Amino acid sequence: MPKIELLPVLSQTIDKAKALPISDERKQVLQKLIDYIQQKVDAKEEINLTFICTHNSRRSQFSQIWAQTAAQLYSIPAGCFSGGVEVTSFNERAVESVKRSGFRVAKKGDINPIYQVFYSDDANPIIAFSKLYDDPVNEAERFAAVMTCDHADENCPFIPGTESRIPVRYEDPKEFDNTSEEASKYDERSLQIASEMLYAFSKISI
Repeated sequence: MPKIELLPVLSQTIDKAKALPISDERKQVLQKLIDYIQQKVDAKEEINLTFICTHNSRRSQFSQIWAQTAAQLYSIPAGCFSGGVEVTSFNERAVESVKRSGFRVAKKGDINPIYQVFYSDDANPIIAFSKLYDDPVNEAERFAAVMTCDHADENCPFIPGTESRIPVRYEDPKEFDNTSEEASKYDERSLQIASEMLYAFSKISI
């Protein structure tokens, strides 16, 4: 995969994310994801990750976007998708946090808008919108289901097409909606996810 030149503010955010400490406990959580990706690389098989949360509106969107960016940054040929068990919309607070991180975002539509999320001027955008995990846009027939919230993890006992089910749960920034901490807590969660996705992909040998 060709090296990409990141958008300038995004590059700064990534440096900040890389500097965040990751606890041994979280590294253990991430190891199953690392092992799955490495096994696929070693077998020269297609790598597909679907990040799943109930409404596909916040944590799973952050995870898809940061995982795809990390995959490109470390030249890992992974397809990163997201989905839920209910269709809502990519929450506008999360979209604004993505913008503050340095991604360029274009919006199309008003009800459950489709967003193009650019991490580079030299690469196709990540397409982000709320959808079911088996939506046709998530084209992979075989994938790892990365469960980013406890509700989806506990209420989806079976996900067709899953080769591996990997719980990587994050706390929901939703609880800070309409408070003075709203923006900072969304950015904090996004940066944590960025840090962990960058860590995971940095551990892959190609």
